[in-house]
Amino acid sequence: MRIITLRSSYKTLSVSEVQSMPNVSIREKDDWGFYGHSTINHDYNLKAVRGDVVVVDNATGLMWHQSGSDDYMYWDEAKEWVEDLNSEEDYAGYQDWRLPTVDEAVSLLESSETNGDLYIDPIFSKNQNPLWIWTGDKEIKSMEEVSEDEDSSEAGWYVNFNDGFVHGSIVSFTYSYVRPVRSVE
Repeated sequence: MRIITLRSSYKTLSVSEVQSMPNVSIREKDDWGFYGHSTINHDYNLKAVRGDVVVVDNATGLMWHQSGSDDYMYWDEAKEWVEDLNSEEDYAGYQDWRLPTVDEAVSLLESSETNGDLYIDPIFSKNQNPLWIWTGDKEIKSMEEVSEDEDSSEAGWYVNFNDGFVHGSIVSFTYSYVRPVRSVE
């Protein structure tokens, strides 16, 4: 089986760059992102590793935290949550968990509601509701979008599994959940 390699390093991306990602079918473009789904034919396996539950996607070579965070949080808090996961908990025996790139997070989007009312495979927990997850990527904001408050100038990308929306948002104004990922060796 050929592994589809997704970008795993963070970038600052414009809306048009996100709308041009490979392995995505867009049903509607928006000024702030798009509604769509992944075109990857996943091969998910649910595994318990050292008492922790993970989802391994053999199609992409990624290992996902099956349930993710219990609480939603600002972007900076999300990055800290992952750091804590690596340093304190050593989840599933690994210390290289990270926020997904927007490419990786979008890869989880299903073409229809397959997990109750969510656009994510039922192998993933649906305890996070509403299910929006942060990515580690930043969004380029235009001057019209940035207020004089410097806290509003940093924007990040998140993926919404409630409706398949990929959106950029000011990180100090938006709460989302965390679903950490790591690359499988």
